[in-house]
Amino acid sequence: MISRRHLLGSALALAAAPSRAAVEYPAVTPRPLAFPRDHGAHLDYRIEWWYLTGWLDAPGMASIGFQVTFFRSRTNIDPANPSAFAAKQLVIAHAAVADPAQGALIHDERLARGGFGAASAATEDTDVHLGRWRFWRLADGSYRCTLPARSFTLDFDARPTQPLLLQGTAGYSRKGPDPSQSSYYYSQPQLELRARLTRGGRTEQRSGTGWLDHEWSSTVLAPNAAGWDWVGMNLDDGSALTAFELRPREAGEAPIYAYAALRPRGGPLRTFGPDDVRFTRMDEWTSPRTRARWPVVQQLRVGDRIFGTRPLMNDQELDSRRTSGTVYWEGASRLFEADRAVGRGYLEMTGYVAPIRL
Repeated sequence: MISRRHLLGSALALAAAPSRAAVEYPAVTPRPLAFPRDHGAHLDYRIEWWYLTGWLDAPGMASIGFQVTFFRSRTNIDPANPSAFAAKQLVIAHAAVADPAQGALIHDERLARGGFGAASAATEDTDVHLGRWRFWRLADGSYRCTLPARSFTLDFDARPTQPLLLQGTAGYSRKGPDPSQSSYYYSQPQLELRARLTRGGRTEQRSGTGWLDHEWSSTVLAPNAAGWDWVGMNLDDGSALTAFELRPREAGEAPIYAYAALRPRGGPLRTFGPDDVRFTRMDEWTSPRTRARWPVVQQLRVGDRIFGTRPLMNDQELDSRRTSGTVYWEGASRLFEADRAVGRGYLEMTGYVAPIRL
């Protein structure tokens, strides 16, 4: 009998393998984003994700963080293949709760091919599901998620309090020196969260602030890229900070590309190019499982401002090789400026165990 692990591996291999002549993925070129259509899935493109992180609070309880990500991947199976069983689209979902009382992430992951009611991603607006996991956008612009995982259940509503933040140039986001290394990318910062978390037979009502990213592309990374360091931070004054740096595979080489965006509450968006953005490792944590050395404390220069990140807890490593084929650190982190806490959000790091393939 073919094992589930074998099926997962075969599906991931199809998603990651170089395209064949029968499959043509569209290029990312500058164009105006159109909503609500661009909230939905873009099935012709090779990879896409809806990513929502947040910090949750409750009276008399310590703060916790959470991550929910739905990935869609178009495989290299010939689109003319008439079989309903052909895995032309894959949907992958990750969910994790970061609670310092636990010391490590509580997490779950799922994978399914599109069709047969198992998984789908709507094209008209945000509505993606995998089994009983679902994330969708309501008519009033707010988001809702229902997520019954193995060791916890997370349900939440996320209400926008600010306009969409179009990353890069009106949503066209460069990821490398070659213009083809780009994505369409927008964020929804400063989301107002209302959540219900059930674990260990106990239900907690919590509220907090979240961040949504929606991104899609066909060619994101340069061939010599190992991975990236990225932050999405909600500042206490209502500002929103995005920054990322693409790292090369060879140690000691200069970053491949870097970018940042800072938008004050009610103010204009200011973007920063590679010369004005720099991540510097300040402290590391070594994973006892993968032996990866994660720089969980980072200094971030954006223009003439210097920020620092500090994790809610060190062990926020997520081993998702069973579904997405990679290990990454997805960490609830506080943001500091001149040793003063100024915000909180998430630091994401990839490519520290092995170069990421996208």
